[in-house]
Amino acid sequence: MKKIAIFVDVQNIYYTCRQAYGRQFNYRKLWQHISHEGDIVSATAYAIHKGDDGQLKFQDALKHIGFDVKLKPFIQRADGSAKGDWDVGITIDVMEAASEVDTVILLSGDGDFDLLMLNIYQKHGVESQVYGVPGLTAKSLIDSAAQYHEIDEALLL
Repeated sequence: MKKIAIFVDVQNIYYTCRQAYGRQFNYRKLWQHISHEGDIVSATAYAIHKGDDGQLKFQDALKHIGFDVKLKPFIQRADGSAKGDWDVGITIDVMEAASEVDTVILLSGDGDFDLLMLNIYQKHGVESQVYGVPGLTAKSLIDSAAQYHEIDEALLL
């Protein structure tokens, strides 16, 4: 059976689904869909910790589905801008998982991950799949993955 690792850029998925559809992403439906493709050996959701109740409930729901939730503090800068970026953390975890699995599935529209997707295929022969919102997913990321899945109505709450 195919071994699968899932990596979710939670902020990216949240904002792109909200922008495109005004709706939330359905993580349970995603899990059910992917589990038909093989054995999910790891699933990590990378989120920003603001500590509000809604967010804590959401994180508990992810854990209940089967995700390991990694949190980074939300940093509000003096100039009003905010920082909360998981790109390096996701990249390190994907690189480490690539030698252990057959398929890496990344949920993000961020073009910064294009080299990562190409690298894991070239170095480890890992099949890479990307789930992203059409029109809000970088073309370079779509092109770098073996398969691109559009997040559409079927994967929304």
